[in-house]
Amino acid sequence: MQAIDNVNLPQTRPVLSRLRDYALVGSRAFAQRAIIYTVAIGLAGYYYDLYVALFFFAAIGICEVYDILVLRSILRNTRSKTLKIRKSLFHIYMTTALSATTISLFCIAIAIQQGVGNSHFLPLFLLISASIFAAMNNHQFLYVLGFRLAIYIGAILYIPIRDVVIARPSLDSEIWLNLFTALFVLGFVLELARTFIKGYSALMKNRLALQIEAKNALAASEAKTRFLSTVSHELRTPLTSIRGALDLINAGSAGEVPDKMSRLLDIATRNAHRLGELVGDLLLLQSADVGKFSLDLGNVDLAEVVNTAAHSFQPYASRFGVAVKIDVTTENPIVRGDRKRLDQVVVNLLSNAAKFSQAGGTISVGLGRDGENLVISVADQGIGIPEGSESVIFEEFGQLDSSDQRKFQGTGLGLSISKRIVDAHSGSIAYTSKLGYGTTFNVSLKAADAADGTKPQSYSDAA
Repeated sequence: MQAIDNVNLPQTRPVLSRLRDYALVGSRAFAQRAIIYTVAIGLAGYYYDLYVALFFFAAIGICEVYDILVLRSILRNTRSKTLKIRKSLFHIYMTTALSATTISLFCIAIAIQQGVGNSHFLPLFLLISASIFAAMNNHQFLYVLGFRLAIYIGAILYIPIRDVVIARPSLDSEIWLNLFTALFVLGFVLELARTFIKGYSALMKNRLALQIEAKNALAASEAKTRFLSTVSHELRTPLTSIRGALDLINAGSAGEVPDKMSRLLDIATRNAHRLGELVGDLLLLQSADVGKFSLDLGNVDLAEVVNTAAHSFQPYASRFGVAVKIDVTTENPIVRGDRKRLDQVVVNLLSNAAKFSQAGGTISVGLGRDGENLVISVADQGIGIPEGSESVIFEEFGQLDSSDQRKFQGTGLGLSISKRIVDAHSGSIAYTSKLGYGTTFNVSLKAADAADGTKPQSYSDAA
């Protein structure tokens, strides 16, 4: 008994979900039920016995108050995770029995006042409507719906059967027709209830599957974050020692380096620095994933950032046989941001452009203004990006060609990190591309003068 009331146990979660759905639907339908019952009782009081109608109005009102208190208690305790499942189910069965019985007795009372031989349209219509309403709104629990329908069906059958028993008519009498019509309509009600139960069961299965997938995805994300954090920190210390030792050797601290060894040391140094940058990228991603991504904000001259990054990138671009063309002429190119991180974005875009460019091509780096925004553009004349690749391009470790034999090597972190940095600056990064003709990446950042309302000042590119 204690296990079923523990809201934290996995086996109770489907029941909690059903209880919450039951309470939500019931609460939303309260006003609709109140209007229907008020109109029906008003008609009965006007055309039949007023005192009987008032009695049932009070009885149904008490049942509805009890019902809404139960539903609100379920919703409140579900949110606070203090819900007693057995107690809640008991109250649901109690309110079901009381309300269904009261409504059924009310309809039977109308039928008795109408007398034998009447079509009993009003009471049968109310009972059938109540059955359909139950099938539409009480399908979360099979036994609760079955209990309510059993009471309504008993009343629906009682009214025409009572007439048959009292009148004992011949088979060609309309009294028998009323009974056969009631049986026919009951078949429809049961089929409707079966359809709603089947649909809700499928919904619950899909919901459970989504919850399991979400839980697995969260666990995988947490495992990835822990792995990246552990690997990055474990690599950082020995890598720092290796880089330091290589720098000392190259500086001649351990004696003159032989010519034959110098080239090997250059390769080792270059790759050690490359690995250090990779570790830094992994730590940056890990920090962003756990919500610890921080920026050292200040007023940044974006033109200076673009010029410095482009000029310092020239030697790297020459290794690919690619030229870099700089076009930075705009007014007051100041943004509120982290200079180091924005420089990292520009370098990442330049590196990506050089990697995918053909020898002899040109990378065009520009800075312009688009309304309140400053836009950095990096365009190449490379192979281009296929349509529909947006999700892969900015994904961590994303590679359009992820095979071991791919022509263009890399970790696939540059664009992902760039997007994280741009997003942290409340900016946007996007690209346009055409296969075989090249790609242009655009980074849009809000200008500082747009944020503080100052007028733009003139700026000339010193480069």
